[in-house]
Amino acid sequence: MALRGNFCLSKFCLTLLASLCLPPSTLVGQSMKNATQPASSHVAAAQTSNAISGFDANLMDTSADPCVNFYQYACGNFSKLYPIPNDLPVYNQFQILQELTRQHLRDILEQAEQPQPNRTPNEQKIGDYYASCMDTSSIDAAGLKPLQSEIDAIHALRNKSQLPALLAHDQALGVNAFFSLGSQQDFRDASKEIASVDQDGLGLPEKDYYLRTDPQSIKIQQEYVQHVTNMLVLAGEAQPQAQSDAKAVMALETAMAKASMGQVERRDPTKVYHIEATAQFARSAPVLHWEAVFADTHAPDFQTLNVAAPDYFTALNTIVQQTDLHTIQQYLLVHLLDSFSSRLPKAFDAESFDFYGHKLSGSPQQMARWKRCVSATDAAMGEALGQAYVQKYFAGDSKQQTLNMVRAIETAMRSDLQSLDWMSAATKAKAQDKLNLISNKIGYPDTWRDYSSLKIVRTDALGNSMRARQFEFAREMRKIGKPVDRKEWEMTPPTINAYYDPSMNNINFPAGILQPPFYDRSQPPPVNDGHIGAVVGHELTHGFDDQGSQFDGHGNLKDWWTPQDKKQFAEREQCIIDEYDGFTVVDSLHVNGKLTVGENTADNGGLHLAYMAMEAWADQNHIDLQKKMGGFSPAQKFFISFAQNWCYNARPEYLRLITNTNPHAPGPFRVRGVIENMPEFSTAFQCKVGQPMAPVHRCRVW
Repeated sequence: MALRGNFCLSKFCLTLLASLCLPPSTLVGQSMKNATQPASSHVAAAQTSNAISGFDANLMDTSADPCVNFYQYACGNFSKLYPIPNDLPVYNQFQILQELTRQHLRDILEQAEQPQPNRTPNEQKIGDYYASCMDTSSIDAAGLKPLQSEIDAIHALRNKSQLPALLAHDQALGVNAFFSLGSQQDFRDASKEIASVDQDGLGLPEKDYYLRTDPQSIKIQQEYVQHVTNMLVLAGEAQPQAQSDAKAVMALETAMAKASMGQVERRDPTKVYHIEATAQFARSAPVLHWEAVFADTHAPDFQTLNVAAPDYFTALNTIVQQTDLHTIQQYLLVHLLDSFSSRLPKAFDAESFDFYGHKLSGSPQQMARWKRCVSATDAAMGEALGQAYVQKYFAGDSKQQTLNMVRAIETAMRSDLQSLDWMSAATKAKAQDKLNLISNKIGYPDTWRDYSSLKIVRTDALGNSMRARQFEFAREMRKIGKPVDRKEWEMTPPTINAYYDPSMNNINFPAGILQPPFYDRSQPPPVNDGHIGAVVGHELTHGFDDQGSQFDGHGNLKDWWTPQDKKQFAEREQCIIDEYDGFTVVDSLHVNGKLTVGENTADNGGLHLAYMAMEAWADQNHIDLQKKMGGFSPAQKFFISFAQNWCYNARPEYLRLITNTNPHAPGPFRVRGVIENMPEFSTAFQCKVGQPMAPVHRCRVW
């Protein structure tokens, strides 16, 4: 899930890509929000040789029994055919499509970087941003000089009363030391934007990385301390002092971690929503002089804000008071260096990758520079680059094709809601009202973002990154106190992802996901329903999962359930939690059912809705879903296509990382968890009750 201002809940997503496994604050400069996934369409571009079609029998291991291990049956040959590239920790359908899309974006950027006199302003900006990122010779030659003023500002601190101005400045740079400040929709009044402040500033992925005591966790903690040591040495500190300072930074961050709210707790929107008067909040943590912090961000005046984690800030006040100024300076320095490591000399870039990319995620080598610079340009000016992308690669009727499929899935959901035997008529009516109010955004924004005030200089890689982050931070902060812009997008058009936003009550399908294998015009409806239909249903179901179900059709946090229906819903959700808790990922590490329950509910509900939509198509066209044609029945192709969304090849380090941090279960368990719960699957493959894929007891929420 992604968030705005690192706040915990704006959107829910189908998958997180490996590119999200980055150093702290690296992603700031793109929209700061929360995330989810997609629908249907066509891309007018030739596919590269490694692209997979909508239905690929080559991926299958037909020697496996589908009733025993359906993932192996549908995806058993994927790992052989698609070994993980050395620059990735995981390889799957999303990564394969990302490689293709990244190449398309590279073509656009290499054209835009040519200093032609007829370049448009946006072409100049994206072209020069990319060119400056690629100019490693100039970056290496400059050394730390472009960042020296920021380093000097940290060293110039003489007492903690000077912290507010520096922390406010760092927030604008996307260096979220100690906390993150941003804007968000008001959970209880979705028509307005408010200020929000949240816990942040850990160098490890989440709080439990500091607190676990198993051998693997201790090893990562030690490697992190060594990483901090190495960064300080690169910045000019003597080795013995750097080692001592790194241990002190680790102790500081461990104290912050102990005070932080856990991931599972943060899934409840009521626990991350605490409106306080600004003055009252300032009194709760006076050491950081919050009035000065807010003023120095140049945000519009605000008298109230959402304090997502009040207990954290009370504890943070004591932590900052008790931590010596030198340790705070070293903490700020390391986070600054990590945040901009890719715009610093090679040694910094390599060290940051070695810990975050290699040790933490398992990638043997770093991505090629051009790939990272393409992604960086998309993060910095995604709608400028996206506008060029959709003009070249997104066919004219793609929006309509996607909308047709979305409407078919919505029709299935209306019917499904009405048929539920556990929900009362009163709650069904409220659910139908919410469903009817869901809006659909497809492909790209109706109005493109204006980057005219953003200065991009071809010879200034670090400065470009800083200014892009400051531009985005200022844009977010200007929203405070204003009506919500419901046309705004939180993902860029080339993104291979999609999302449901509960505060907006909308589903969003960027152009990047609307191409093979997820939507393939050459394939029949059962294949596309299994692929993209399942993810459309996934997005819709997010509106009614453990989080989305707490918001009404207007996006307000409001209880629209009868007490008995809420109890029935909780019991069904617990069945999903218990089911996924039983899946072993690697060694003794299990899927966290509570952390992943929203995505698992969406997966289960999404495929059920897609199957209903396929049944409606089959009835209309007098097609027998169980009759085999070309070796497979339409129903079998549907389930195989769904499973092939999640064909997966991952390194053990990455599996541990995502299992501990990610609200999505690893791919094989997303297949197994859903298939086990669908009687239609047993019918399609003639499984007997009691076989692994046809258990006696099944879970069903939606």
